[in-house]
Amino acid sequence: MPGPVSLERKGQQVTEKELHPEVVYLERCSRELTIIRQQLSKVINYMVDAESEVPEKMRRFIMYMHDVHDIVNLYHEGGQEAPQHVKREMERCDDRYRQLLQELHLDGGTFEKVRREMAKDPENRWEHTRFLPKKGTEE
Repeated sequence: MPGPVSLERKGQQVTEKELHPEVVYLERCSRELTIIRQQLSKVINYMVDAESEVPEKMRRFIMYMHDVHDIVNLYHEGGQEAPQHVKREMERCDDRYRQLLQELHLDGGTFEKVRREMAKDPENRWEHTRFLPKKGTEE
């Protein structure tokens, strides 16, 4: 049961039940949940749309690789060679980047889908169809 509220009516404490019927609070909750659900759906749609171009996994990896590259440049700007552990991490990132690109360019991969869509545009500055498998040669 609702407890006393700090409002007073002629010297007496008033309970929440006396302020509004329970239905009012349920309707408020229902409206708020509807708004939250709509906004969450909107955010999820934005994420799905963004990931149709570059998956979040790839975007985060590229950011990390860029950070490691910046560390290498930091040493070079100071006139020093980057330490071996930094160079090894850059080598690992290089190999992993190649692996991720191969994975995303496979049939059905995100980049392959985007490239196929891009190849339809006659105003492209670059040739994208050369990377697409030719009809009849697909294994």
